[in-house]
Amino acid sequence: MKTLNRDIRFIFLAVLCGVASACSFNSGRRNDDFTVIMLPDTQNAIDFRRQTAEGFAIDSSDIFIEQMQYIAGRAVANGGDVAFVASVGDVWQHVNSQTDPEHVKRGITAIPNHDHPAVKRFIAADGTLNIEIPKAIEGYQIISEASIPFGVAPGNHDYDAWWALDATPPNSQIEGLDPSLEDAPIDVTLHVGGLSNFRSAFGSDTDFFHDRDWYLSGFEGGGSSAQIFSAGGYRFLHLAFEMHAGDDVVEWAKGVIDQHLGLPTIISTHDFLNPRAERLAASGMDLALVDPEGNNSAEKLWQDFISETDQIFMVLSGHRPGQAIRIDRNDQGHEVYQILADYQSRQQSALDTGEPPVKGPAAPFTGDGWLREMVFRLGGDDPIIDVRTYSSHFESYSSELDTYAEWYKDLEQPDMTDEEFLAAEEFTIELSDFHSRFGMPSDAHRHN
Repeated sequence: MKTLNRDIRFIFLAVLCGVASACSFNSGRRNDDFTVIMLPDTQNAIDFRRQTAEGFAIDSSDIFIEQMQYIAGRAVANGGDVAFVASVGDVWQHVNSQTDPEHVKRGITAIPNHDHPAVKRFIAADGTLNIEIPKAIEGYQIISEASIPFGVAPGNHDYDAWWALDATPPNSQIEGLDPSLEDAPIDVTLHVGGLSNFRSAFGSDTDFFHDRDWYLSGFEGGGSSAQIFSAGGYRFLHLAFEMHAGDDVVEWAKGVIDQHLGLPTIISTHDFLNPRAERLAASGMDLALVDPEGNNSAEKLWQDFISETDQIFMVLSGHRPGQAIRIDRNDQGHEVYQILADYQSRQQSALDTGEPPVKGPAAPFTGDGWLREMVFRLGGDDPIIDVRTYSSHFESYSSELDTYAEWYKDLEQPDMTDEEFLAAEEFTIELSDFHSRFGMPSDAHRHN
């Protein structure tokens, strides 16, 4: 099984100049090219504890604001090429409760130990409501004022409540355990509930989306949402799914798709791939395992929805520190590109300013301003996407930093060589069947 996982994870390395290639990056740009920004987990940058007011060496939220300013500066409205921003969630760090009334009604309640350390560490009502959520709104306001359409998928940290439940096997036997459970008692898993906080920032009726012609609809007020944007001669549909979306979200999404048949569709959701490119949840927080009535696993979403819906060609996710790409054919024989990128555990920006290099939950994680740029080049006979990884803090692409692998590889992909790690951050996806699925570009859909 481990050999199979490794083969999947390195699909773009094994085929080299095939479907997803690390050797064919094209730095030249045509007029029809456009960029979609994939914005991974920003939770540590926004964390109220990682600011100078709390004794941290820097205001890490400045790194988040720098990211948003960088994106806005490249907006189509500002003469750039960024046509859409897809956030994969964990926008902020803390929750404000350890109980969710809706789950309590269904009997999914906490274990008696309400001081469970993995829960206690992330409950901070004042910091969440008064610092982190307002900072998130401030950052996305920069994107909004640049007239960039965007969608935000809520991550587990964006829910209102966390609580602990009994689980098996013991934590010591769980591979890839969520870092928040490192010092937890055995036989425990975490669950989440409630999206009131998230809807207060990114709900359908907020100023970000109300009356915007590119915002189509939101499920139950915007916990999941749908957007549309035009670029490169196509209209695209984007669906932002809540974590481990349940059947009700899927039915809503099917209705949105039925109203927009034939549009190339991207799904952003918080947890879909792990760093080995498997569609497996972390055992420490497996929402579908705990609550199958309300949640679907990534594999079930693939089998029962994504693989059956031919216009979905891409799935973006975060949650699991690291990066991966997986390419599968759907039921119609067309390729679906599944991409993981999560840089939340990067900390060089803090180490550079004097924070000690401690390990575990106290490590000075900031994210270092890294994000994914996906440059769509759809106008030629062979449509492609060039993927690059950029830090607005270091003002560099991953390939431009000699220390990149030294800084990050051992934490995120210890089994990779330096060359493999660098190739995982800068590669080209060949969209072999894009034109046959969605037609040739149209002059009517060059940009919004």
